[in-house]
Amino acid sequence: MGELRVERLKKHYPARRGSGHRTGLRVFDDVTFTVGEGEFVSVIGASGCGKTTVLNLAAGLDTPSGGSIFVDGRAVTGPGLDRGIVFQEFALFPWLTVAENIAFGLKSMRVPGEQRKRTVAHIVDLVGLKQFADYYPNRLSGGMRQRVGLGRALAINPSVLLMDEPFGALDSVTREAMQNALAEIWIETRKTVLFITHDIREAVFLSDRVLLLAGRPSQIVLDLPIDLPRPRGRHDASFQEKERNLEVALRGGSSQTGDSGEAPAPREKTVSH
Repeated sequence: MGELRVERLKKHYPARRGSGHRTGLRVFDDVTFTVGEGEFVSVIGASGCGKTTVLNLAAGLDTPSGGSIFVDGRAVTGPGLDRGIVFQEFALFPWLTVAENIAFGLKSMRVPGEQRKRTVAHIVDLVGLKQFADYYPNRLSGGMRQRVGLGRALAINPSVLLMDEPFGALDSVTREAMQNALAEIWIETRKTVLFITHDIREAVFLSDRVLLLAGRPSQIVLDLPIDLPRPRGRHDASFQEKERNLEVALRGGSSQTGDSGEAPAPREKTVSH
């Protein structure tokens, strides 16, 4: 299985002396959505809208102020092996090889040695690192390191994959290559994915649906189906129409937040930070 359900989620931070917020900060109130089994859903929004906070709550790395999160009907109360996480930072163990990094979660789960070897061999091949299995992270490019991070998350076979702007630190060429790789991996694995991004084009390219967080406090103001065939062409007219729809919605959403940052220029297709 692999359903992620978010129900009436709230996150508030109490006022701190000298912060300028007398009543504290209400990041969002009453956020509700579902990521169905095998569905790829992206969340976009202006800087500070709470995108990463939603993911951290789903990962069990933070505690909500109200509401509930469920994975396959079980309430999230902390981190768990039913959720794999890929962060923007290359969170690899530098003293472990590619294969050993990918095997780390399996060892923690006490998966038997032969089964672990088979799983690692499959994942290394899946993420395109078969020739680099014995390399250490300091010999890998940024894109390759993120492939290792993705492989480590997939190796434990989680019900849900949580990805927090995983390609945000990469250059544009490598980022597009990684988007292509992830799209192919998703087609093969059909994992349930919650994906956080500031890149509109990335969201359209990868997702079945795109959610827009906006407002003060934030709420989901748009749930846009991306009903385009795969593999997708970034320059197709229907693809670019989805981009434009999201740009218009994002500009309106950013004005609701009072964010002083400008909305993205059309050619960049990104939410400004």
